[in-house]
Amino acid sequence: MVKSKRNTSSASTDQAAFGIKVRKRPPYEFVLDALASILPWTRPMFGCVAVYVEDKIVLVLRDKQTSPVDNGVWIATTKEHHESLRREFPSMRSIRVLGKEVTGWQVVPADAEDFEEAALRACELIVAGDTRIGKVPASRRLAQSRGKASAQIVKRAS
Repeated sequence: MVKSKRNTSSASTDQAAFGIKVRKRPPYEFVLDALASILPWTRPMFGCVAVYVEDKIVLVLRDKQTSPVDNGVWIATTKEHHESLRREFPSMRSIRVLGKEVTGWQVVPADAEDFEEAALRACELIVAGDTRIGKVPASRRLAQSRGKASAQIVKRAS
């Protein structure tokens, strides 16, 4: 596999001089292209790229050379949906680096024969609003519940 060379143009040097952090391109950009119609946004997470749609994390894109066993597209789901999703994605499995036998998160491994096809199918399901994929992160759930509790207190006071 050929590694791409970093851009060493004067523009990137100027950005570094001004303290602007230049992010590297996310892995498997075709996934973001497939989700473009629903305006996904990304955020770095543990050396990977987390993909969100509205308030839900839907995927994580992972391509780490140090531990390639779980490289691929991680799908945010719950254990109750594993069986039905496995029918859609036969190569899907639990993520090994999380240290548990079965996790809520599942991975379509980058080394699977059907990787691109499966990743694009996951995108189709997300665009269609499939409720089996996506989780509101715990920190957001707490913030939302605090906001609701505050709104209820305000209503009672009125």
